[in-house]
Amino acid sequence: MAAFFNSVRSGFGRQDKKQQSRGNGQPAQSPTYPGSNSSIAPSVSPAPHSPGLHQAISHENMQSQPQDNQTRRPPFFFRDEYANLIVKGNFMTLAAKPVLVEEGEWLAHQVVEQYRLLDGMIQIVRTPDEKTGQPICNPDNCPTMSASGHTYTWLDNQKRPIKIPAAQYIQLVQKWIVGKISDPNLFPTDTSFQNPGTYASSGVSTPGSNTPIPAGPTSLNAPLSALAGREWIGKSSGFPENFETDIKSIYRQMMRCYAHIYHGHWLDPFWHINAYKELNTCFIHFVNVGKLFALIGDKEMEPMQPLIDLWMARGLLPAATTAQQASKAEPAQSSSMGPPLTS
Repeated sequence: MAAFFNSVRSGFGRQDKKQQSRGNGQPAQSPTYPGSNSSIAPSVSPAPHSPGLHQAISHENMQSQPQDNQTRRPPFFFRDEYANLIVKGNFMTLAAKPVLVEEGEWLAHQVVEQYRLLDGMIQIVRTPDEKTGQPICNPDNCPTMSASGHTYTWLDNQKRPIKIPAAQYIQLVQKWIVGKISDPNLFPTDTSFQNPGTYASSGVSTPGSNTPIPAGPTSLNAPLSALAGREWIGKSSGFPENFETDIKSIYRQMMRCYAHIYHGHWLDPFWHINAYKELNTCFIHFVNVGKLFALIGDKEMEPMQPLIDLWMARGLLPAATTAQQASKAEPAQSSSMGPPLTS
């Protein structure tokens, strides 16, 4: 798992070489995991200092603090001092589409990369606890898939919404996403694709020329958009008409996974292994792409909105686009094994 964090750091181009410190003033240690070549980090590290609380909060009693304390101070991950990243610079440059790359190809690349980063975070919460031997995210600790008052339900075979443990929910989401990404009909890999319908005699050469004959207009009064046929993102690269809808559904599910990881597991394990900045870096890149290309609406970002607002105030995220504002009104799509519903 330590190798994953190294790949995250190198993937973003640069890392902060300054020695980072924990909340207790001790030097930070590199994230270490069972099975890695480096030594195992302490199983429990002191919780970050909280001026709003009289004493440090451990993982065991974090969720049982009096209500007045919780309302006085937001969760650690919503505070400015814990919103830092492992890299510096403008994340928008990582999300911006290169001029010569078709939009469908770029979005497909981004979705696959975002899932790779999220999968690394998920593997961390699946790490067995040294004391119990159970994964950190298990049915006892996380009986439902929830985040900040939001509970996400899965659809059973009869398309009825049911509450299931977060670990099971995330596993189903991953299986569903991998199935989508691996589907050559949705994510085509044939580079020889030529957009059907562009030419009347596609593949047929004319005498003395290797250029196919363009299709002629069917009506002189028809608009150019009608003559060209229906358009959608990725059409020219062979992506199907439902491509944009499906990648938005994929993004919606990844957002829910991030929300649960933050609200259920920020302190344990990410704070304890000093990996919360890596989590922040992956998440801000995810949100940046989602906002820039309107892949996710404000409603789905509600559980993490305070952190997103903090990054926006720093100028690290783009403002909402017109397309994104319109996406807020889009109804959630669902199927028996597809995107779950929100209850």
